[in-house]
Amino acid sequence: MTERYLREVKDHWYVKYNEMGFPAIQKGWVLPADRWKEFDPFILMAEDWFKKGTFPDHPHRGFQTVTYVVDGRLEHIDNGGGRDILEPGDVQYMNAGWAARHAEDGVENDVAHTLQLWLNLPEDKKKSETIYQNVYGEDAPVVPFEGGSVKVFSGKVAGAEGPLDSIVPITLSEVTLSEGAECTLDLPENHNAFLYVLAGDVDAGANKVNLKKHGVGTLTFNEEGKGKSELQLKSHKRRTKVLVYSGAPIREEIVPHGPFVMNSMEEIKQAYDDFRSGKFGPPAL
Repeated sequence: MTERYLREVKDHWYVKYNEMGFPAIQKGWVLPADRWKEFDPFILMAEDWFKKGTFPDHPHRGFQTVTYVVDGRLEHIDNGGGRDILEPGDVQYMNAGWAARHAEDGVENDVAHTLQLWLNLPEDKKKSETIYQNVYGEDAPVVPFEGGSVKVFSGKVAGAEGPLDSIVPITLSEVTLSEGAECTLDLPENHNAFLYVLAGDVDAGANKVNLKKHGVGTLTFNEEGKGKSELQLKSHKRRTKVLVYSGAPIREEIVPHGPFVMNSMEEIKQAYDDFRSGKFGPPAL
């Protein structure tokens, strides 16, 4: 039997938060944007608390978003006629592709608390069709184990396949553990990966790095590997919850600028020109 690659925590830190001007409330960078080459295919991840009016109608091009609702309610509106409200534990996927135009807002007086991941698109898919997909928490398969469970939103993890259908395949799983519980997650060996501790206290990786709430850990991987790898987790608190993300690196130079992610500054300028000239369509209202 071939030995599986054992993941270790390569780097780790705790998210720092800044108070924002109303109707935004607070923001922290789970994955800071200036380290995108290290995180590839992930560009950044923002953790936001906000009320209605923070993210009205705006455009995107050249990348994907994966938004996890931690608390409160999030209303999504797009200019293709889509409108829905997501609640805690729900996920929204967007392939901005060539021209997305949407709004993301708190509902009524709720404070929406979200984690939004920006996921790169390869150059040949940056002008793909714009797609939105809502994945409700109850529709994601749950795999129980002694002392906890794994909920699979995307990819194949723990013998289950999540419903999120990303243009660039990724895995996203939510691991819940009670005190003393242990779990080993299977992840594609060639996927770059990171984890974020939503609650509790966990030892992560074969090197058993301890992370508590708001802790982020990037993981070692074997980019040339073709098999599975193992991520070991052990909880030290009664209620530990960890999100684990993985994806294969794209290895292309990108220019993240405002709401667009392209491969050159010329393409960024073209995106702004296209938006101003109406090529992104009517506002999302």
